[in-house]
Amino acid sequence: MKLNIDGLLVYFPYEYIYPEQYSYMLELKRSLDAKGHCVLEMPSGTGKTITLLSLIIAYMEAKPHVISKLIYCSRTVPEIEKVLEELKYLREYIAKETGTEPHLVGLALSSRKNLCIHPEVSQERDGRIVDSKCHGMTASYVRERRQQDENVETCGYFEGFDLTGKDTPLEPGIYSLEDLRVLGRKRRHCPYFMARYAITHANIIVYSYHYLLDPKIADMVSKELQRQSVVVFDEAHNIDNVCIESMSVNISRRTLDRTHTSIDNLQASLTKIKETDAARLRGEYQRLVEGLRDASVARATDIHLSNPVLPDEILEEAVPGNIRNAEHFVAFMRRFVEYLKTRLRVQNVVSETPQSFLLDCYKQVMIDKKPLRFCSERLRSLMQTLRLEDITNYSSLTLIANFATLVSTYSKGFNILIEPYDDYSPTIYNPVLHFSCMDASIAIKPVFDRFQSVVITSGTLSPLDMYPKILGFQPVTMASFTMTLTRPSICPLIVTRGNDQAAMSSKYESRDDTSVVRNYGNLLMDLAAVVPDGLACFFPSYSYMECVIATWADQGIIAKIQRYKLIFVETQDAAETTVALEHYQKACCNGRGAILLSVARGKVSEGIDFDHQYGRAVIMFGIPYVYTQSRILKARLDYLRQNYLIRENDFLTFDAMRHAAQCVGRALRGKTDYGIMVFADKRFSRMDKRGKLPKWIQDHLKDSVSNLSVEESVQCCKRFLKQMAQPFRQEDQLGLSLLTKEQVAQQEKKRVQTDSVAGGRVESMDIS
Repeated sequence: MKLNIDGLLVYFPYEYIYPEQYSYMLELKRSLDAKGHCVLEMPSGTGKTITLLSLIIAYMEAKPHVISKLIYCSRTVPEIEKVLEELKYLREYIAKETGTEPHLVGLALSSRKNLCIHPEVSQERDGRIVDSKCHGMTASYVRERRQQDENVETCGYFEGFDLTGKDTPLEPGIYSLEDLRVLGRKRRHCPYFMARYAITHANIIVYSYHYLLDPKIADMVSKELQRQSVVVFDEAHNIDNVCIESMSVNISRRTLDRTHTSIDNLQASLTKIKETDAARLRGEYQRLVEGLRDASVARATDIHLSNPVLPDEILEEAVPGNIRNAEHFVAFMRRFVEYLKTRLRVQNVVSETPQSFLLDCYKQVMIDKKPLRFCSERLRSLMQTLRLEDITNYSSLTLIANFATLVSTYSKGFNILIEPYDDYSPTIYNPVLHFSCMDASIAIKPVFDRFQSVVITSGTLSPLDMYPKILGFQPVTMASFTMTLTRPSICPLIVTRGNDQAAMSSKYESRDDTSVVRNYGNLLMDLAAVVPDGLACFFPSYSYMECVIATWADQGIIAKIQRYKLIFVETQDAAETTVALEHYQKACCNGRGAILLSVARGKVSEGIDFDHQYGRAVIMFGIPYVYTQSRILKARLDYLRQNYLIRENDFLTFDAMRHAAQCVGRALRGKTDYGIMVFADKRFSRMDKRGKLPKWIQDHLKDSVSNLSVEESVQCCKRFLKQMAQPFRQEDQLGLSLLTKEQVAQQEKKRVQTDSVAGGRVESMDIS
């Protein structure tokens, strides 16, 4: 259908549009017109992705001088593939309506592991090994050696791309990861480098958050993207955690031991090159005198050796004299590693700022701040000069160099914490140095400053005003849209007590209470008896889930549950979880029914959709608060309170409720779907918790279902499932079946008045 959104012609590839989609387009267009950023929340399963793509592509076609590129960031490879499928469908629809093929080039970019087609390298399962082997075949000095020695192995696909790939642009179309691999085999071009080269010319790029937020990668991949671009962070409820992780470094004793080995190998390579090609070292020295920017050689083939954010003016400077010479730099790094070893010899927790760390470093080993700042780039330059092939052997040394650059570059928003014992193993001496980022805005600020429009969107962003605070930006639009439903497709319930009237809660004081665990088991058992197909359960942590399962086994609850459904458990091993998930889905499809026990913040809670028979009910056992005794978390909470006036309890509740909403939101993936959402904790009934749930859940969470016992919740589920068993028509999906003709006419009149005020007109649609 064709839509006129405030004067903009939009091609929408479906026969009808939901009211929330239309409102979403209006708010998004206002943000693009204002060339500003926005925060938009819309329920999962309401077509958020196709709504975004339709509006932004229409805007790009109508105003190419304003917006030239769409950068769509998602979290996982399956989500990236879903976006590309929607893009293909939209492009085909536009071609059908206009009669001409749109001149759009859209592609996905992922790691070498997901794009490699080399017959041997592609068989490796570890991404780091794939990167290392790729580097060992594609580095410029390896290819030069190939010209002299035919026994040196290079990649034929990279050679083919280097020979003709840059002169053979991608034809208009949408290219998924599989499409790129197929095209690479056909052309004999490397798909990874083909995509890396094509992103500067493509209209639409779909890739991971880290390609923009992680400075070690963004400096390589996204550096040349134009300012006239729209950046979309989809499923962005955890974007602050991604920002923090990208700027944080953890160093253990094992890391330092491996670094010592890397330095010894580096010294051996240096001695060898001095005997065979000393002129190469002298050439590198001269380049470093002229400035780091002139020393950047062959950076495009390796993302592991890039600097973690150095200002442009720093790159223009000459490298400090005490690390300019290669031997001096190796000795410098050895001395810095020895200093870190002494800092890890602690018996008590040490917390300090980067300034105090640098001051102590200067006092103890006479290492100044300036040479530390250049460590990352200096190491990269030396490794290029030595022409090292197996870069995985130097990953720990690269980590230390990145830490040196970060700790000497940033003075605010970071904290150094040295712990002698692990929080989860307090009896085992295992000291770790945590260089922790406290301020999420540090990583994302370059994105807000560089691109004219950034869209933060997800189905669970409530409360919206928290994100501008913790990310440090001023949005021009903030909006939350509810889900228009004729029939109540979701049934949120808050279960506060068992049938024995004992309160249910996962708070720390109640975790050893057998009555609470027994009531949780009775709740699961009773729901398993009445809910068909799949039932997903989420716990606050792995340790709590393991304790509960063990207690259920002792009480005989597990055996009773298995009379109704099979039980599968998520573990911390990704391979085991994948197998469990496959068998869970198989049991749901063949009619046996299954229960999946998983953990909030785990793999299942973030990237897996329990649509239709895979998730007729979701149970959230307790409130998924993060581990509050973590010293890193405490430091971040102190920073937020001092700099953003965000109280500790407010942020902890906000973080817990967004993850709870993300878990239960897995049950509803469209308007033809339906599901039960059970919040099993008495604390959910308090308004300070309920009020932080997304609006589309709150609209269905009435007071009458906010303080239920196990038996009452089961009766509510029975009534809901009986109602959902009735035939479902297209009118129900559009929201028309319960309206009289007079009501439809009134809705249409109201819609026309609203459109006239907004200056837009909707064609061939009904948003009643």
